[in-house]
Amino acid sequence: MKGMDLTTTASRIVLGAMDFGTRVGQEEAFAILDSFVGGGGVWLDTANCYSFWVDDSGLGGASERVIGAWLRSRPGARDTVRIATKVRQDPLVAHSWPRSAEGLSAPAVRRGVEGSLERLGVDHVDLLWAHAEDRTVPLEETVGAFGELVTKGTVLRVGAANHAAWRVERARSLAREQGAEPWTALQLRHSLVQPRPLTPLAESGHRLLTEEDLDLARSEGLTVWSYSSLMWGSYVRADKPLPPTYDHPGTTRVLAVLDDVAGELAATRNQVVLAWLMHRGIDPIVGVSRVEQIEEALAARRVRLSDEHLARFAEAR
Repeated sequence: MKGMDLTTTASRIVLGAMDFGTRVGQEEAFAILDSFVGGGGVWLDTANCYSFWVDDSGLGGASERVIGAWLRSRPGARDTVRIATKVRQDPLVAHSWPRSAEGLSAPAVRRGVEGSLERLGVDHVDLLWAHAEDRTVPLEETVGAFGELVTKGTVLRVGAANHAAWRVERARSLAREQGAEPWTALQLRHSLVQPRPLTPLAESGHRLLTEEDLDLARSEGLTVWSYSSLMWGSYVRADKPLPPTYDHPGTTRVLAVLDDVAGELAATRNQVVLAWLMHRGIDPIVGVSRVEQIEEALAARRVRLSDEHLARFAEAR
């Protein structure tokens, strides 16, 4: 079979910083960031709400504060990384989510970004995500608020996380009408294994990537990032089994092919999964807690899948 070279640029692997400042202490987070940048990594993904659910304060902001401290301690680092953060889910009252979660009104978006810039210690972010839908606010208002931030230079690019494809396209149409910057990036949950169709996810805030999303992205030239790309370690850790919604024959078939392909390529399961995602034109977000894990992820750029490998995965899925 003709081989397909899937070597990619370092920026295709996105470092997820959700656990920085909570489950991952500052010292280890600094080491991970240093390793990521040293290995050619570029994009950092965080959110203003990370990670209120495990923070004793009951509030978000820890992740951005750690990244900000790292930037201050590494002169010139801001020129080598791009920062993506999110607004929508940060609780405004400690231990009161979702009741006090910020929305996507224009004032909420502005306040959210102001707080992020202060914690990060920067004058702009490279990509701002709408973390989830807010259907209590007119989409026109949200689109306008995001566009205003781009006009001011506070944000360079905007995207939508966990949004239905039709809402994204509607927002893009409204942006064109307003003369505002449109959403040009999508962030959704995606990995090699798939849950049973029509089965609700345990994580109610998550939205799965669909073929419709990919169709929209390919048609309109949108960037696609995936989260939960490595299924929280479930591909490689026996103590972290896949959720029950993934317990079906398709998963068994996919994991068998994954083992075979990883063996043939002398790669890890995780590396093959990341290579498969990047082949689909998806930038996988990888959250890690140790330096060796980000080193393993970056090495996935050197994994080459053949047409035969890809066909085997397609048949198994």
